Amino acid sequence: MYVLFETLPDESRVWVYQSSRKFTDEEVAELEESLKNFIEEWTAHGKGLEASYLIQYNRFIILAVNQENQSATGCSIDASVHFIQELEKKYKVDLLDRMNVTFKQGEYITYKPLTDFKKMAKEKSVSANTIVFNNLVNNIGEWKDYWEVPAAESWHSRFF
Repeated sequence: MYVLFETLPDESRVWVYQSSRKFTDEEVAELEESLKNFIEEWTAHGKGLEASYLIQYNRFIILAVNQENQSATGCSIDASVHFIQELEKKYKVDLLDRMNVTFKQGEYITYKPLTDFKKMAKEKSVSANTIVFNNLVNNIGEWKDYWEVPAAESWHSRFF
């Protein structure tokens, strides 16, 4: 069951998928329709999940489930991963590769392989103050507080 993202409690589980490129506005409109349709049908043990999504910066897809009513289970999580894989094929993007880093450079959002980010840190092209996207957040509360943070406050800190 689709609900507005803002209505989900902070304890709701989240999954953040970063795209290897920025989606066009037309693609975002298509994605929103696909995501809403997927969520309307998304179930765990035959029960609908109270869930939502956000698309941030035309680059990130955030799925969220209110676990108070019905927890996402292995099968329902598998269904969401399969759905994300379908989006990867349709839009020719990587959404599941966790070995890449997305960060802000001024007003721009940059996507680099982890090895390039490490090299940039060593060369001081990025710093501990560089805003990174910590896609390892587990719930909406963490997403609100720790998703966009200086590298020093995330798992990226090991590179500085």
